[in-house]
Amino acid sequence: MDIQILNTSKVHLKSKVEVTGSKSESNRLLLLQALYPEISIRNLSNSDDSVLMQKALNSNEEIVDIHHAGTAMRFLTAYFSIQEGREVVLTGSKRMKERPIKILVEALIQLGADITYLENDGFPPLKIRGKRLAKNKVALDANVSSQYISALLLIASKLDNGIELTLNGEITSVPYIKMTLALLNEIEIASSFEGNCIKVLPFTESSHKDSLIVESDWSSASYFYSIVALSAVGTEIKLSSYKKNSLQGDSVLATIYTHFGVETIFSETSITLRKVENNSAEPNLELDLSNAPDIAQTIAVTCFGLGRSCDLTGLHTLKIKETDRLVALKSELEKFGAEITITNDSLHLSPSSTINEGVEVATYNDHRMAMAFAPLGLKTTLTIKDAMVVSKSFPQFWEDLKHVGFVLK
Repeated sequence: MDIQILNTSKVHLKSKVEVTGSKSESNRLLLLQALYPEISIRNLSNSDDSVLMQKALNSNEEIVDIHHAGTAMRFLTAYFSIQEGREVVLTGSKRMKERPIKILVEALIQLGADITYLENDGFPPLKIRGKRLAKNKVALDANVSSQYISALLLIASKLDNGIELTLNGEITSVPYIKMTLALLNEIEIASSFEGNCIKVLPFTESSHKDSLIVESDWSSASYFYSIVALSAVGTEIKLSSYKKNSLQGDSVLATIYTHFGVETIFSETSITLRKVENNSAEPNLELDLSNAPDIAQTIAVTCFGLGRSCDLTGLHTLKIKETDRLVALKSELEKFGAEITITNDSLHLSPSSTINEGVEVATYNDHRMAMAFAPLGLKTTLTIKDAMVVSKSFPQFWEDLKHVGFVLK
């Protein structure tokens, strides 16, 4: 289904939106719950990815299909590797079969796992024969997707000797690694992260399990930050449930969007985004997003909508997402009249004084393409193709957009 966003001009001055639990936290906790059934989880994400993760963890089938869910593919590869005596074929969509997983597979094989490729070397589908893993030392490059690292850390406490993971080079996506370790800490699984070495100790009977509350998703909040940034001074949107000391790397939004005149007011269980006068905006915004690449699309669209230029770096992981997000972002912004150049890990957007009308935005099976471009409805009329792709992470997104004042057709 396509959705046309009519030129909305302005949203309600004051709105409130309930945002579902973080997909990143939910999927980590779902895997831990599968390993430790005593754990209960509240405010679980209702995203497609988390639904697929739950279904896969509860499945007794020989073939497990996780469709487009990249996080689930990485986490489940590790999970099924330690399910002794079980044999599983882990597969996904056509795009999933193009997304590399060799780094994680080789790391698991270093630990003693039995994994083979069924089609192309280095890519799903995988045949995994679960077994007991006694080895505990493993090394991999530090600049890889944090999901490979987190997959190893999440199963570590179930290994005979835990894990001693050495990361070679400069570490990227550190907040997501720290999120995983913090969640392990919440269920009293001991770990350390010193220099380029991460250690997770094996499970002990004294480890305490409890009810865990998932914070709402900061990536989902980014689209409301963009809406407020593109709105008039005085516009406010209240989002729940968020906390100031977040485990999520994308919480850096609260700092980044001050460049666009959006202040974040924290209360005990929510945040309020407020547009204020922004007389000191620098002419060109320069950001290293290596620790928060998922918000790059939103920031680039915000800059374009405000006629601002930006240089975004640290984007190398965007090449292997649901689509090549850098290429997709360039293609779709150019339809609106943007001047944009990309490399393998960066993006430069030139300032623009005009925004083309009536553009049809292709979404490439990528939920973030749909949601990142939606706020441009405050500046022009546009159509989002295959709009329900948002269900991957934020099923109620379009309803929430109408709630804050967008006119959808």
